[in-house]
Amino acid sequence: MADHLKAMLDSQPHHPSALEVIRRCIAACLDCNATCTSCADACLAEPMVAELVPCIRLDLDCADICGATGRVIGRLTKPNKATTAAMLQACIAACEACAAECGKHAGMHAHCRICAEACRDCAAACQALLDVMP
Repeated sequence: MADHLKAMLDSQPHHPSALEVIRRCIAACLDCNATCTSCADACLAEPMVAELVPCIRLDLDCADICGATGRVIGRLTKPNKATTAAMLQACIAACEACAAECGKHAGMHAHCRICAEACRDCAAACQALLDVMP
């Protein structure tokens, strides 16, 4: 997927100066989307699922926000700066909340540890893009 994403972004007529930062952000968002969805599913399979309801909720919220953010960031033609910044900030907030909740369970559930890592990586990639936005 990453090779296709890079090729697609490289083929776009519009080439922003931060193309590699954009690519990393999109890839991190899409990875976090899939990882959070998988973590929610894994939480549902745990014997103490009732205790994981807040984690499942944050996983699903984060997955949706990351997916939407990745799609919006991938639209390079005439992006709206306010919308883009708001999406990135929402994604950071969702990732931080999900990472904190999954972090509570990381010692007991590998899926939560992996999800927390993906969320932290995604938040960092979104922040990096915010930092270079004109």
